[in-house]
Amino acid sequence: MSVSLNHTIVWCHDKQRSARYLTEMLGLQPPKPWGPFMVVEMGNGVSLDFHDFYDPGGEIASQHYAFLVSEAEFSDIFGRLRESGQDYWADPGLSRPGEINRNDGGRGAYFKDPDGHLLEIITRPYGSDA
Repeated sequence: MSVSLNHTIVWCHDKQRSARYLTEMLGLQPPKPWGPFMVVEMGNGVSLDFHDFYDPGGEIASQHYAFLVSEAEFSDIFGRLRESGQDYWADPGLSRPGEINRNDGGRGAYFKDPDGHLLEIITRPYGSDA
């Protein structure tokens, strides 16, 4: 058996809201509860398990989650992102607002979830040939 990622925990202030935001933005199946988590299943068998942060007034360290999507999925997701009026950027440093990138012959965009995690959608893995 080879090593593969199975799941990771995403800390948030409201697991219902955060998991629902991700599934709606990415066009995925609704999240499912399991123990203390709201689980979002990805197409490759990996899940993001949303868990409420125990210190309601505390800060959640921002994490980065990148999602490889098809060109059609990018168009759909980007359409929902723009329709929502949410800010987006072409780069992880957030220095190119309102733009997408064209890295490696694909398209990419960054945006934040309700807890400030930086989400990214890309149509080509970085470093791949165009």
